[in-house]
Amino acid sequence: MENKQKTAILLLSCPDRRGLVSRISNFIFERGGNILDLNEHVEPDEKIFSLRVAWDTEEFSIKPNEITAAFSPLAKEFNADWKISFAEEKIKTAVFVSRYDHCLQEILWRYSLNEFGIEIPLIISNHPDCKTLADHYKIPFHLFPITPADKLVQEEKQLKLLADNKIDTIILARYMQIITNNFISRYQNKIINIHHSFLPAFIGGNPYKQAYDRGVKIIGATSHYVTEELDEGPIIEQDIIRISHKDTLNALIRKGRDLERLVLARAVQLHSEHRVLVRGKKTLIFT
Repeated sequence: MENKQKTAILLLSCPDRRGLVSRISNFIFERGGNILDLNEHVEPDEKIFSLRVAWDTEEFSIKPNEITAAFSPLAKEFNADWKISFAEEKIKTAVFVSRYDHCLQEILWRYSLNEFGIEIPLIISNHPDCKTLADHYKIPFHLFPITPADKLVQEEKQLKLLADNKIDTIILARYMQIITNNFISRYQNKIINIHHSFLPAFIGGNPYKQAYDRGVKIIGATSHYVTEELDEGPIIEQDIIRISHKDTLNALIRKGRDLERLVLARAVQLHSEHRVLVRGKKTLIFT
């Protein structure tokens, strides 16, 4: 791929100091790059500088596959955590789903419209229910029925399939299985999950019924990266909707589904555009 076809994106965080934006901008300018977008932030308490910058490499003097090596000395000087990606390179992504199909429907519909910077070579499920939907979009569907006795064996098979397909990112589109720490460690900050979030919080198998019985006034949804702490990973996107006494239980469930699919879709878009920088237990979202 020629230089003119690529937009380089740098995500970086490091201890704050004077001149960081100038030094990074000069790195791009001196080599013929044209900055298209730059967004930076300093966390005043922690004194941490974070930045996302995108630039056109059409006239850049360094080949795209050599930019990371060229920037490395500067990043080392800054003691930075950083990564350079390219907007035109689609992220190989697998979607995991169980029986509920609303989030998968949203992801595949938007994917068919080319809204995400991803490629979906496969869908994985522990139930056969969504195979018809996968077939409609002509995406291979892989069934891994899971029981407590064979969970680890099936996970190893899934991991091999992901490795064989060079999968970078995983979307949990209402995949109703707890992923083991061994699995999570292979895809650090690359597994995107979606779940309901209620005020107050309700746990168990029927949270909408609990919320309805308590007369909640707000329900919500949260998309986050999966970590070893269940449902406590760095948050990518959230949203809420108002509830009134006129809403039935079915209305709560419908509104909850709408939130889940839209919040997950926005999270996938932010991730695929390299707009999410993870800082410990939280994220910075560069929009």
